Amino acid sequence: MSETTETTETTETTGTTGTADEATQVEPLLRVRGLVRHFPITKGLLKRRVGAVQAVDGIDFDVRPGETLGVVGESGCGKSTTGRLITRLDEPTSGSIAFQGTDITHLSQGKLRPLRRDIQMIFQDPYGSLNPRHTIGAIVSTPFRLQGVQPEGGVKKEVQRLLELVGLSPEHYNRYPHEFSGGQRQRIGIARALALKPKLVVADEPVSALDVSIQAQVVNLMDDLQEELGLTYVIIAHDLSVIRHVSDRIAVMYLGKIVELADRASLYETPMHPYTTALLSAVPVPDPKRRTQRDRILLKGDVPSPINPPSGCRFRTRCWKATEECATTEPPLVALRTGHQVACHHPENAPKEGPADAT
Repeated sequence: MSETTETTETTETTGTTGTADEATQVEPLLRVRGLVRHFPITKGLLKRRVGAVQAVDGIDFDVRPGETLGVVGESGCGKSTTGRLITRLDEPTSGSIAFQGTDITHLSQGKLRPLRRDIQMIFQDPYGSLNPRHTIGAIVSTPFRLQGVQPEGGVKKEVQRLLELVGLSPEHYNRYPHEFSGGQRQRIGIARALALKPKLVVADEPVSALDVSIQAQVVNLMDDLQEELGLTYVIIAHDLSVIRHVSDRIAVMYLGKIVELADRASLYETPMHPYTTALLSAVPVPDPKRRTQRDRILLKGDVPSPINPPSGCRFRTRCWKATEECATTEPPLVALRTGHQVACHHPENAPKEGPADAT
């Protein structure tokens, strides 16, 4: 990563290590409680339900104004489904989603339309998320047309300003998506998401489809835009290196559950859940000397099916610390330190004094 990113990381870490009293005084922009999304499995002509894919199975978290919450985990853990649920692109099975204190869990499409101005999404695939038949000007101006918004100075002038804001030329207005690289297309997607000046932006793996050399540029762009526009991010990714540079707090998901939620410094320096420890051990280290000093944890077996997840702790079938208690009792997500929550019966790096009050 560039020096710019490292500098930002330092300042962000400082900004997120306040006291518990300071954290509780901030009213969450987004509050999620008991969120569930099961996709039914049907069989036969009568579409008889025979099971369900438990993509998201009861998760709780808050997103505070101006912060970046990172969501990480293996493919199939439910992180992308979570992103679609909180932007209401998908309908939750149960649970609640509150945005700025208003319950938006089951709002109709008509009532959701004004909300779309405040909640936007950046999609993973910069090639598939842009209509190849439309010009860049038409793509970025779509939110204005759908919401009936007439920017001051006209739509074209505002679109050109947005293109310039994300590092593209205003002259690109009449070009088509196929004339741009992957990184440039993702910048176009970011410009479209920012058109209506949203308060919350959900980015679903925004750099995973890009070359490594371009990833840092897009990450730095998103970081600069957050500071300039006062944005709040939920960034979904499987790359722990990217998440470390952009997030204030990080939620680790496994098989539809949040297994650990903590600020960036705590998670990377003293991870408590065995799954988080295993993930961090797999992050590439460029220094050969440091690489030999670290123990690599190889998880046995495959991720269980979300159709029939294990009883108790869902990670127990691959965990080296699993006991009988793990098979019979599901561990709740509790705070073992201030602001550091973990769902594990046998956490690592746990303080001896016991659970702390959640923030």
